[in-house]
Amino acid sequence: MILLHTADWHIGQTFYEYDRCGEHLQFLAWLKSQLQELQVDVLLIAGDVFDSPNPSAESQKMYYRFLREITTANPNLQVIIIAGNHDSAARLEAPNPLLEDMNITVRGVVKRTADGTIDFNHLVIPLNKGGYCLAVPYLRQGDYPNSDTYAQGVKAMYEAIYECVGDQSQPIIAMGHLQATGSEISENDRSERTVIGGLECVSPDSFAKEITYTALGHLHRAQRVSGRENVRYAGSPLPMSFAEKNNKQGVTLIDIKETTTIERILFDAPIKLLSIPAQPMPLSDVLAEIAALPDAENTNTAPYLEVKVLITEPEPSLRHQIEEALKTKSVRLARIVAITPKRETDTKTITYEELQTINPLDMASDIFKRRYGGEDMPETMKSLLQGVIQEVER
Repeated sequence: MILLHTADWHIGQTFYEYDRCGEHLQFLAWLKSQLQELQVDVLLIAGDVFDSPNPSAESQKMYYRFLREITTANPNLQVIIIAGNHDSAARLEAPNPLLEDMNITVRGVVKRTADGTIDFNHLVIPLNKGGYCLAVPYLRQGDYPNSDTYAQGVKAMYEAIYECVGDQSQPIIAMGHLQATGSEISENDRSERTVIGGLECVSPDSFAKEITYTALGHLHRAQRVSGRENVRYAGSPLPMSFAEKNNKQGVTLIDIKETTTIERILFDAPIKLLSIPAQPMPLSDVLAEIAALPDAENTNTAPYLEVKVLITEPEPSLRHQIEEALKTKSVRLARIVAITPKRETDTKTITYEELQTINPLDMASDIFKRRYGGEDMPETMKSLLQGVIQEVER
């Protein structure tokens, strides 16, 4: 049995106001070809299909067209999809009556039986070629057995579902959309936001060692978890932020025979992410680096650009100068990061009476020094500010 594990597509995402529809279409076309070439039996999509609980009509068309095309081209392909924290669980499950006829199973909502207990059996999906899949969507409060912590509740959930498997000697695949302890998050990456302040980290011990493979979603960097070869994140097929520009995108191939082999298949994202300079530099140096960029040729593949500028004094025309310098360059400006030098300062608590005795100009000068690395406020600015102060005091 051959399985392909992917996750975190985030269809519908805009990258600093740039539409990524074309990038997602290229990924889905590539994935379609991989399914055929590798003769995949089961496609596992581990959550965050969409970037928003209310995806656009165009995003939904892209998704459903892809499902129709792959199941038409591969009649024996089984597809199992779970909802992530970005998805609307109910919306994702709504077409199930139609999708099931295409050998596609979606699990987003944790159902309960007539007596109010969790329907664990509903999350056990028989695999066409033998074995079972524990298709556990992103779990919200109330979705898991009563426990002191989220992590304990998720562990109890997987243990209860595993016990529902009739023949545990057959291959068992687990799916989940969560943050596992021992996993790595890209530094300063807000796109991989945690949901319960870090308390939601789930131990990989939640997945029984007898489980053949655990397909995870939620973190965008492809990785093994806590050194366990068979517990993995597939990672996102496109970088979701500049913090992810060095990630290697792709999918994971699992081949179950007498022994299980796991292989990473890389996808070359069509549009790259570029940050200049490597470290924040003054505007003049930044403009020099921009001048060295290649001139515009094919704007369809031009990388997204992040510009990091070291600010030592106010520069009202910062954006204008950068945009002018980029006019002929083969890049798409995504964001400008203005960074001021860090300066150690002593903090002192003052009373309201003391505050009233401080000259506003002295206070402004002190703030200027703190913000711009100890530089004195220019005389022109002091003069303008003094005029405003005098006008207010009249």
